[in-house]
Amino acid sequence: MTIHELTHTALATITAPAAHRPVFVHPGLAYGCDYNPEQWSPELWPEDVRLMREAGVDLVAINIFGWAQLEPRDGTFDFSALDTIIDLLHAGGIRINLGTGTSSPPPWLTTLHPEILPVTDDGTRRFPGGRQAWCPSSPVFRERAFALVERVAERYGRHPAVALWHVSNELGCHNALCYCDSSAVAFRRWLVARYGSVAALNAAWGTSFWSQAYGDWAEVLPPLQTLSSRNPGQVLDFHRFSSDELLDHYRGERDIIRRHSAVPVTTNFMVTAHIQNLDYWSWAPHVDIVANDHYLDHRLADPTTELAFSADLTRGLAGGAPWLLMEQSTGAVNWQPHNLAKAPGQMTRNSLAHVARGAEAVCFFQWRASVQGSEKFHSALLPHAGTDTALWREVVDLGATLNRLSEIVGTVVDAHIALIFSWPAWWSGDGESRPSHEVRYLEQVHAVYTALHQLGHTVDIVSPDAELGGYRLVIAPNLYMVSDRQAANLTDYVAAGGHAVVTFFSGIVDDDDRVRLGGYPGAFRDLLGVTVEEFTPLLPGDSVTLDSGARASLWTERLRTTSAVAIARYVDGPLPGVPAITRNDHGRGTAWYLATALAPEALRVAMRTVATGANLTAIGPEGDGTIEVVRRRATVGSPGPSYLFVINHGEQPAIVPAHGRELVTDVQISLTVSVPAGAVRVIREDPSA
Repeated sequence: MTIHELTHTALATITAPAAHRPVFVHPGLAYGCDYNPEQWSPELWPEDVRLMREAGVDLVAINIFGWAQLEPRDGTFDFSALDTIIDLLHAGGIRINLGTGTSSPPPWLTTLHPEILPVTDDGTRRFPGGRQAWCPSSPVFRERAFALVERVAERYGRHPAVALWHVSNELGCHNALCYCDSSAVAFRRWLVARYGSVAALNAAWGTSFWSQAYGDWAEVLPPLQTLSSRNPGQVLDFHRFSSDELLDHYRGERDIIRRHSAVPVTTNFMVTAHIQNLDYWSWAPHVDIVANDHYLDHRLADPTTELAFSADLTRGLAGGAPWLLMEQSTGAVNWQPHNLAKAPGQMTRNSLAHVARGAEAVCFFQWRASVQGSEKFHSALLPHAGTDTALWREVVDLGATLNRLSEIVGTVVDAHIALIFSWPAWWSGDGESRPSHEVRYLEQVHAVYTALHQLGHTVDIVSPDAELGGYRLVIAPNLYMVSDRQAANLTDYVAAGGHAVVTFFSGIVDDDDRVRLGGYPGAFRDLLGVTVEEFTPLLPGDSVTLDSGARASLWTERLRTTSAVAIARYVDGPLPGVPAITRNDHGRGTAWYLATALAPEALRVAMRTVATGANLTAIGPEGDGTIEVVRRRATVGSPGPSYLFVINHGEQPAIVPAHGRELVTDVQISLTVSVPAGAVRVIREDPSA
């Protein structure tokens, strides 16, 4: 058997990870960065370590893109430079997040084996010269990558400086979906494990439509581009397969490391607005600590609220436990159409926003700004202009601030609202054949989250399979695809006394993307007490008015109530008099349905009404979201204080009720805290108050 065959296991057969995994332990909040010493003269390395100590940096990721340095020619290894830099960092008291070096293959490998290069859905191969130029299903790539990991883990597995292992880098960022022949073989193997027979595959994909029925596994291909729309079931399963395939690669590297090291292993997720390739709910159990890369995305209308959403979702992936911010930027990035610099104080503010929402490491790409290569205009801790800069002074100040906040380590974020998030619902709901291409899953999720954020609520973002009993309110926005078990999970929560909100285009299909008959919203009809006969989406630019005075757009439905009460109806548009917002008593609880895309202010009003009915009081002020208030507290049963984070993204001072010791400025606070524009205050709350 090849290495590939030995390690390539269908996810359906993967057992749960061991209960006692290595734990990442760090003294205080970690402050770190990626370091690429191979870009710099060795004479500069001691100065880098000295400046890292000056800034307070105590966790450094190295060897992320080190393959060409470690193995400059096929089978020829040179660890001398990596030995030197590891010893320098260790002597400087800096802990190491050691990369496996496999994220991008060296040119000699793609020259010897061009078949490892990825193929896009138009059937064309992509070439080296960028990064991640490899197919996740390539047996040659896996064999060579695993051989490198073996050498690295064997050499450094017991080195006292290594505090964390970093598998590859941003897996799936560029190469999650490969359509080559190796991927086709692996896809068929995955399908056999999932369905067992071609007949079951045909049933799941609905291949009786358009004469697509398969007679043999060999006939099945990845969903390459076609002259028409593609089979939705095939596309969905290829997303699932591709996520599982990269997870399988991660697990292969991780298992090699574990043979040589007792140090925790992770990889950096990409929980961001424009990366949807991997189902991180299935990944999270296989990392020893969840880590995420996040960059402000100025292609969005509200990048700051998306930062909060990403942090809350990352905390959800961590099961509420601490997580690591593995990468962010000190200022501009190099890959957006408009690479905006951060204002003075914004780097600190963004960093502490992540900490408020559960991060216990604040790390950056990268240490020194590169002078060559694709990312030479990407900001860094040490800018091109050097240390006599405002940015460097803020970098040093941030290190000192994180040190003052070290006592919050081990506390958890306090939240009583859960928002259900599903990658399969994203993949399928945004598919090629849908009622309106103006309705996009993530935009609808962000709309609901933004409303709650502006109301001052802290939100846990959870899987459709999550235990919901501890929440006062659960929201399922645009949950187009849901399994029977997941639908029952929400229904049972409400029946037991919970409060829920479901928004339009939810519960429509099962997990085979098969429409649930009998009327929409399918899986949630009984819970919501409504039946929808027909979707009636609106054209771009059109809107409707509700009898509450609210405005809405994008979507309406020909809806009738069965047991629900109509809270608001349309007064114009295609469905005057038809209910647009309903409320239904189900068991001991209450379920609301929003059958249209409410305008932002109207959505906020609706969320305020629902939250009030669920007996929820916001921790922060209602507004435009520029004032964030989040509480971290000791875990249940553990003694210890709580900590109130007040983050002012606005241009005016903010005054928030608080009582205790403010840790950023080290002053006592009584009754209220005044937070200057652009600043952050963290109060160790006085329990007697």
